[in-house]
Amino acid sequence: MRRWLRSRGLLRTSPGEKDRLSLDAALSRFRARDIPIATVIDVGASDGRWSLSVKKHFPDARYILVEAQAAHAPALDRLKRASGNIDYVIAAASDRVGSVFFAAGDLFGGVASHEPRQDMVEVPAITVDALLRDRGLPPPYLLKLDTHGFEVPILEGAAESLRQTQLVVVEAYNFRIENESLLFHEMCGYMGGKGFRCIDLCDPMHRPKDGALWQFDLFFLPAAREEFTSNRYS
Repeated sequence: MRRWLRSRGLLRTSPGEKDRLSLDAALSRFRARDIPIATVIDVGASDGRWSLSVKKHFPDARYILVEAQAAHAPALDRLKRASGNIDYVIAAASDRVGSVFFAAGDLFGGVASHEPRQDMVEVPAITVDALLRDRGLPPPYLLKLDTHGFEVPILEGAAESLRQTQLVVVEAYNFRIENESLLFHEMCGYMGGKGFRCIDLCDPMHRPKDGALWQFDLFFLPAAREEFTSNRYS
């Protein structure tokens, strides 16, 4: 298919093509669609670096960063004090308010679970719906998940918010990293059931041991968007 497109002048490569797979490039493509975003919900925010990248494209949006690991609180607090439109909460996002268990051994990793496992600690849990409602954060929303296999419970806890969401960015995987996690094609099917379709991707990663595709971020737009009304390439 790629050869067919290139032979007709419809597919070209350039030295900078790799840059088209960056987060910044994907956000630029989304920004060009002129879709308004009033609030960015960054779930799995770590020290806030992802939100800072997004803020270059949506400087006037409000940002709420959700991070389960309290060790990131000092960095997030500095970010909050340096910006008038960023706030954060130390909690895990889930499908229920209360608590969940979290593997906190990796400062920039970890996964939540409803069932305790070895080396997990109990942390507060919120839902995206409750968070946005309690904080009075306005739509339309951009929802990002970097949650290492706990995506479905979080999205189930965002059912109300998804109806007012214009972009969902999900770190998706080519391998089942948790028993209940979804492979990337299963995530596409699940999001289809929520009324979204994949429009873009960025930041593909290949695992070192064999070069197999490991993960990438998928961008989902509401399935009713005009972009999905045509199957033509050009």
